[in-house]
Amino acid sequence: MLTQTDISNLTHQILRRCANDLAEVIVIAEDKALTRFANNAIHQNVAESNLSLYLRLYLGKRPGQASTNRTDPAALDELVALARTNAGSSPENPDHPGLAEPVAIRPVACFDQDTAVYAPGERADRVGDVCRLAQEKGLNASGAFATGQNQVAVANSRGLFAFHAWTEADFQTVVMAEDASGRAQASAWRATDLNPEALGREAIAKAEAGRNPRAIEPGEYTVVVDPYVTEDLLHMLNLNGMGGQAVLDGRSWMNTRLGVQAMSPSVNIWDDGLDVRGLPLPFDFEGVPKRRVDIVSAGVIKGPVYDRVTAVKAGEASTGHALPPNLPAYMRGVGPTALNLFMAPGSASLEEMIASTQRGLYITRFWYTRLVHPSDCVVTGMTRDGVSLIEGGEIAYPVKNLRFTQSYVEALAGVEMVGRETRLLKTEYGSRALCVPGLKLGSFNFTGVTV
Repeated sequence: MLTQTDISNLTHQILRRCANDLAEVIVIAEDKALTRFANNAIHQNVAESNLSLYLRLYLGKRPGQASTNRTDPAALDELVALARTNAGSSPENPDHPGLAEPVAIRPVACFDQDTAVYAPGERADRVGDVCRLAQEKGLNASGAFATGQNQVAVANSRGLFAFHAWTEADFQTVVMAEDASGRAQASAWRATDLNPEALGREAIAKAEAGRNPRAIEPGEYTVVVDPYVTEDLLHMLNLNGMGGQAVLDGRSWMNTRLGVQAMSPSVNIWDDGLDVRGLPLPFDFEGVPKRRVDIVSAGVIKGPVYDRVTAVKAGEASTGHALPPNLPAYMRGVGPTALNLFMAPGSASLEEMIASTQRGLYITRFWYTRLVHPSDCVVTGMTRDGVSLIEGGEIAYPVKNLRFTQSYVEALAGVEMVGRETRLLKTEYGSRALCVPGLKLGSFNFTGVTV
């Protein structure tokens, strides 16, 4: 990995080549490693180091973009030449707000040296513990343990330079029985904050508890859910309406609910790139500083997050939520997105939420969730990795997986209890990570039984 000084010098070399044209450079450096396992054995250990340069060059309001992962002088010449050519053939962007001015950015310490150099043997030892536990129970464990370090920098021809370095670790496993499965995951920026053995035991317990599931009739049920389900609720609400572009387009679930108490008073959701309980990022990919943004406060819908383009259109200030340039294709039109989501915990334990439920379902995870209707964030999907019937305040027996179609807004309007423990969960797309509790929801609509 390069030093901050090295990266600053690299951005300066690129901007100098842009001469008098306005330009913005984003540097993303990754040093990642992954140990993957299946059938109770490690089958893959991979490591990747990469440094990517992204250039946006403007000829007036005509933008041109180009990227490379080479840093030699010839490659930098080619990068600038390609961006300038692309700008020359692009139409004007009337919404271009200009480049961000340099401002002070509050640093956040979330770099752990031990995590940065976490060895393959250490990951193998932790994975081996989970595999042995599963094998002892006659179960089959699979999953992955990832560790790494990252750097991001934003620089522009206005004199802005922002730099951040962090580490991250994520462990997840699925444990399979003949007719049941259990899953567990946790993330952190310090690897020693993870306990893979405990996560393995969690997945094993869910797989064992799910054996011999019975079919039940679909319909509306009170549900008690693990943080993995809460993560999906917030993730879908985020991708489909927490950003300024969705609100401006009129396709957000927020549009008819701004300033309205549309969720339970116990629901508090915010985004904060400075909170070390998450995976912090103190600025966005335009170099705008982040701050806490309250999205839902005591059930009241407060408003979306903005980048500089959507902020100008809405007559607001950017909240620091411009997205990175290396997004997958389906994310490129989403607009600004909350990257560091939190939901406030409550005071209930999982056992207390179950004990308070006369009849309902305990659900550990949703899977394959897809948007049906944006204005109410109606989502369809399936349960997975453990569903149990609750009767008389106790777990009665495991049940077969169910398909659901449900408004996630209405689901959070029916929150009756909030768990006191939270789990940080790194996501593949959308948010960097979400810190969420378990929940008890008064009503959830299940439409069928999966095969």
